[in-house]
Amino acid sequence: MVGEDGEQIGVVPIADAIARAEAAELDLVEIAPLAKPPVCRIMDFGKFKYREAKRAHEAKLKLKQIQVKEVKFRPGTDEGDYKIKLRNLIRFLGEGDKAKVTLRFRGREMAHQEFGVRLLERIRGDLEPYCVVEQFPRLEGRQMVMLLAPKKAVVKPHHPNKPEAGQAPKQKAQKASPPESTAVGSK
Repeated sequence: MVGEDGEQIGVVPIADAIARAEAAELDLVEIAPLAKPPVCRIMDFGKFKYREAKRAHEAKLKLKQIQVKEVKFRPGTDEGDYKIKLRNLIRFLGEGDKAKVTLRFRGREMAHQEFGVRLLERIRGDLEPYCVVEQFPRLEGRQMVMLLAPKKAVVKPHHPNKPEAGQAPKQKAQKASPPESTAVGSK
């Protein structure tokens, strides 16, 4: 038997253990029923259950739910729209979410699926530093689907015009021009 403060009391008859728990106005809880003899503890069981529920709730809050974000393309997606959608894909992958790239074909576009395959290859090449392809492009009806998962260590995009965090912007070196002659009245 274990006491309310965690001290070892030793082997005690059941009637004596129940009497001690009632005297302390606490509960007698069986901790290890398979042990010889079974191990019991004097504790406030309601308080114990409450603390366990709180601990489980906090652990659940710390877990990151991975979502699958979808970005849709068309074979004729222009360059500006492509860059915006690519930037969104990089943001999703940077947040740790998976990304589903859907390429939808309409009408006669089904006859020229190679344009769609080229676009998906371009997306895969542009996102190489940020993700791994979890599911390679496959045709499902009138759309091609590719699933991307973030890499473990995500590389942040480097903008040459923007200074890195904690660094001062670099100044352009100006060419030193030769000093102009300032001789007065020599001629």
